[in-house]
Amino acid sequence: MTDSRQFVPELVAVARRNADGRTTLHAPSPGLWRDMPSSGSLVRGGETIGALEILGVLHRLRAPAGAVGLVAADAGGATRRPVDHGTQLLTLEAVDSQVGGVAAGSSGAGAAAAEGALLYVAPSSGRFYRRPSPDKPAFVEVGQVLTRGQTIGVLEVMKTFTRITYDDARLPSPAKVVEILAGDQADLGSGEPILRVEPASE
Repeated sequence: MTDSRQFVPELVAVARRNADGRTTLHAPSPGLWRDMPSSGSLVRGGETIGALEILGVLHRLRAPAGAVGLVAADAGGATRRPVDHGTQLLTLEAVDSQVGGVAAGSSGAGAAAAEGALLYVAPSSGRFYRRPSPDKPAFVEVGQVLTRGQTIGVLEVMKTFTRITYDDARLPSPAKVVEILAGDQADLGSGEPILRVEPASE
């Protein structure tokens, strides 16, 4: 797989913390914002929150260091949205201790598993990509139904890109995606959770 993404210029969103514990992320430049994360997705500092198209050039847009939270359902349904410098892009809801543990790289998978959650975990360590390229849709979204062999994402290990598929025999098939726990371009360790699923009817 060719890694065209490494040549994409990058920008970092501006974070503002509110008194209610929520964090808002704002555009660092005017442009056309696209490929935004879906409501309920976990966002962590350094992870991609879409792309900002400026004068026809795509810039990868990342969350600033220290930002963490779940995307609130106020981002709107548009796939592309024109923004000005300082336009609010996302509201991040404060995460609870379980999800926060995952965000901090703690044993969130063990805590979730102890409560009976069905988790698809990273088969090895590496950088996780939710989409094949910045201008393509994500492989998987919340609410989607998965069957065995379906592509979930791509793992980069030592500049080698490998597609990972829904093939864990311990998980149901078909299964509905309840939560996406790994952000786009997140650095994952082996066994860290990527998706939380539940059984789906045939």
